[in-house]
Amino acid sequence: MAAADELAFHEFEEASNLLAETSDAATASGSDQLTPQGHVAVVVDSGGSYGAEEEAEESDRTALLQEEKQQPGFWTFGYYQSFFDVDTSQVLDRIRGSLLPRPGHNFVRHHLRNRPDLYGPFWICATLAFVLAITGNLTLVLAQRRDPSIHYSPQFHKVTVAGVTIYCYVWLVPLALWGFLRWRKGVRERMGPYTFLETVCVYGYSLFVFIPTVVLWLIPVPWLQWLFGALALALSAATLVFTLWPVVREDTRLVAAVLLSAVVLLHALLAVGCKFYFFRPLPLEHLAPPLQAASLPPKLLLSPTPRARAT
Repeated sequence: MAAADELAFHEFEEASNLLAETSDAATASGSDQLTPQGHVAVVVDSGGSYGAEEEAEESDRTALLQEEKQQPGFWTFGYYQSFFDVDTSQVLDRIRGSLLPRPGHNFVRHHLRNRPDLYGPFWICATLAFVLAITGNLTLVLAQRRDPSIHYSPQFHKVTVAGVTIYCYVWLVPLALWGFLRWRKGVRERMGPYTFLETVCVYGYSLFVFIPTVVLWLIPVPWLQWLFGALALALSAATLVFTLWPVVREDTRLVAAVLLSAVVLLHALLAVGCKFYFFRPLPLEHLAPPLQAASLPPKLLLSPTPRARAT
């Protein structure tokens, strides 16, 4: 009985092996018939590993795109770090654009290219503040060398005054201008105002021309100082006007004229105010030396008065 069972088991095993070989041969022949000559067939196993790998790659790509789209919050350091992510060539190109304004050349579109930065405006304002304070003190030092009667003492408070004035101007005036343009956008739907950071960036780079101008104000020639100041003001104001004109020209002529006039007037007040405060003219008693007794004729000094003769 045991021998019969063992024989039946061997026959069943041989039959199962023969069936497996037959199914493998049929699969191979079918794949050869479906695959044309000169092409490689890709065999996908029954587990679907190839499809699983493709789905995994797709999910990784989607996760990567989501990470790139996520922007840090404005309360984080990474949010502000992006505004200082510029190289030297970009900063120099924007400085050249502010020094060479021309009609039809929009500073925002041709130089910022939707990537405003705070690196350039920050250091331009800081440099201008220090140069104003230093040259203002040097003016008094040079005046004391020409006239020893002038008393000079270091005026360190000018650094604070210059810094507060420049930074408040670069931030508060663009804020008011941006708010006004946003309000006018609701009135005139065709207007497309710049962003707040773009406006700050334009104002910051427009002040670069005053840095060499302030150094040239050390020349003790009043009319030459005013000439340099007028040229710097014209270049800086032209940068602002040519940049704002594509935005305000869609508005009424009255609003556009008043707005551009206010921009130029505030710019002129900044330049003239810095000129009078940091390079104030000397008092009149220092301009003309007092009449000294040694310069009078000797006879006038020695002649007695009529009352003295009577006595």
